[in-house]
Amino acid sequence: MNLPPGKFPLILAPMAGVTDWPFRLLCQEKGATHSYTEMISAKALVMKSKETALMLEKHPSEGPLGAQLFGSSPSVMGEAAKMIESMGIFDSIDINMGCPAKKIVSNGEGSALLREPSLCARIAESVSRAISLPVTVKMRLGYDSPNALLVSHLLQESGIVSITIHPRTRAQMFSGKADWNAIRLLKESLRIPVVGNGDIFEPEDVIRMLKEASPDGVMIGRGALGNPWLFSRAQALLNGIELPPPTVNERIDACLRHCEIAASAFGLGAVVTLRKHLAWYTKGIRDSSRLRAELTHASTIEQVRSILEPFRALT
Repeated sequence: MNLPPGKFPLILAPMAGVTDWPFRLLCQEKGATHSYTEMISAKALVMKSKETALMLEKHPSEGPLGAQLFGSSPSVMGEAAKMIESMGIFDSIDINMGCPAKKIVSNGEGSALLREPSLCARIAESVSRAISLPVTVKMRLGYDSPNALLVSHLLQESGIVSITIHPRTRAQMFSGKADWNAIRLLKESLRIPVVGNGDIFEPEDVIRMLKEASPDGVMIGRGALGNPWLFSRAQALLNGIELPPPTVNERIDACLRHCEIAASAFGLGAVVTLRKHLAWYTKGIRDSSRLRAELTHASTIEQVRSILEPFRALT
């Protein structure tokens, strides 16, 4: 990974309905070194879905960006990877072998692939042979029980250049604690880089994961929701500098900037789709439950601004 001096790989995880380019741009401005698109259906892309194609838009100011594909057919995954590479705007392609969502798993995709290690290998080999871009995999610890070590070795021999591991099984969903020791074991066992993911909510969590598991990078998912400052605070802490959490004013400014960027990208109606982001940004502000209730009815930037501005007095 080519990084600026003093930067450690802190990567924004692909998240469905979240990591469009406005959010990715905000996170990269705050210190994320790499990011990924939302999950892209290989089948839908090959069938030339216009909605899926829109999910592959990239802003000119974005830094390194990977496209994440999901599917269960090796040939379709390879064909979709070719289509993405031909766009000439992506730095890598990631294969989703970790999504636990029922609608994904029920189609034999995402984390369901881990039930068939040989299929995982065939998909990885098909995509790796189809393109010249680096191919990576994001996976879970297993489906019902851990088998990440077996699968990761098959992936390594199938052309995958790095693996991101969320050390929970699909059966666990997001319950319990992520088993960071599993990251360490994978790192010690593989030749290729291993990126750790799971339970990163504070800058100190990044430091702890590095001490406990020694990954080659850290991927941040849920911890970044409404909190792009997590990247800049973690980068600073890695360099011995402790930055304070964002102020109420900084949260409000981020809300409004996100709305403006999204409106410029997707039209004024985009504010409605940002309501979940607005709720995440304002979590922790005093009387935030009332604030979030008001924001659920906002449909324009002006309405969002009129709701948020009175809360500046709470700083």
